[in-house]
Parts: sequence; C-alpha cells; structure tokens
Amino acid sequence: MQEPRITPVRIDAKRAEGTVTIEWADGHATSYDAPRLRWLCPCAYCRGEAGMPGWLDTNPTLTGDQVRLVDVALVGTYAIQPTWGDGHATGFHTYHLLREWCPCEACTREREGRHAVEPQGPGNHWHGGHG
Repeated sequence: MQEPRITPVRIDAKRAEGTVTIEWADGHATSYDAPRLRWLCPCAYCRGEAGMPGWLDTNPTLTGDQVRLVDVALVGTYAIQPTWGDGHATGFHTYHLLREWCPCEACTREREGRHAVEPQGPGNHWHGGHG
C-alpha cells in the first residue's frame, strides 16, 4: 500500500488551461501549470543518461508547442504521462516526483528545509529518488 502523501485520489488535467491538479490521500492538493510540468520531465532525452546532460539541462527557451498540454495518461498506479504539442510523450512523471516538487508555498518551504540538511551525494538524484 502506498503512503497517503504520494497516493492520488483525483487527477484533473485541463488541457485548454494547461494545468494538472492532483488531490492526494493526505488531503493536500498540488497544481502544476504546463511549463512547470514540462520542466520536470524526467525522461532520458530531457534529463540525460550515461553521464551526458539532457536537453532541458541546456536551459532551452521552450516554444508554445513544447508547453502545450495535449493529453495526460495514467501509467499503472505510479505515474502520469503528459503528451505535449511538439509530440514529446516519453516522460513518466511519478507521483513521488510530482509530490516532491509540489510548487505550493508550504511544500517549497519544507523541501528547502529538508535539502538544507540532507547530504548531497551521487545517491541523491534531482527527482527525489535514491539510487
């Protein structure tokens, strides 16, 4: 059983508005606008692999199509998969990732406090996972 903090009870994707809102089992709600969600893309193309930087690591200027939310699909019971106006659809945004990077003020404060005391080493990835 997943912990309530990363268990969604409702996911509302409003493509016309370019937003995704997630209500979590612990009562919290997270809202992402399309640009922020695109910047979180964890796929190998965007984030790199085998020690090489990804496309988003080059800090590109995103076009309108690159931040136009076309669709959002569920991936099993652990992630969502956005499809973007430029055709990109390989990023599985895990619920852990989406909750970890919740942009609300309370979560931002908590994250900043937590990262100030966590050791930063090769086992701590940007997406909040450990490997």
